[in-house]
Amino acid sequence: MKKKYQNLPLRSGVGIVVLNERNQIFIAKRIDNPKNFWQMPQGGIDEGEDFYQAALRELEEETSIKNVKLIKEIERFTTYYLPDYLLGIIWKGRYKGQKQKWFIVKFNGDEKEININTKNPEFLDWKWVNIENLTDEVVKFKLHVYKKIKEEIKKVIN
Repeated sequence: MKKKYQNLPLRSGVGIVVLNERNQIFIAKRIDNPKNFWQMPQGGIDEGEDFYQAALRELEEETSIKNVKLIKEIERFTTYYLPDYLLGIIWKGRYKGQKQKWFIVKFNGDEKEININTKNPEFLDWKWVNIENLTDEVVKFKLHVYKKIKEEIKKVIN
């Protein structure tokens, strides 16, 4: 990590695993990344916001999904650091990475509810993937996070 960024704080964030009735996982392709990288919904926490409420808000803001039921709050936080080429760029250069609290939810709605053409769209496309494919198309600096989350998902779907 470049020396001038070492003292930057980590951003507090949340991530949300959305499972459908077949236990497939919702992933989406980011607008700001031209390569074939997909991710689960995630984002920052507003001042005074509870982690789960932040996760639900982010989910709705990014995907329009509202009809979910909490299955599990993943106990430990996950952390990732931005690669040098993104330091000073992402999050207006205020953070060196993110410390996230993750939740696993079951989607109870109709797929017509899913709409990524939101007020401030973050995604180009979305799909459901089987758990064994979750880490196939994730950006490299988040891969270790997705591997940990994958293990947590296995505990609730097996």
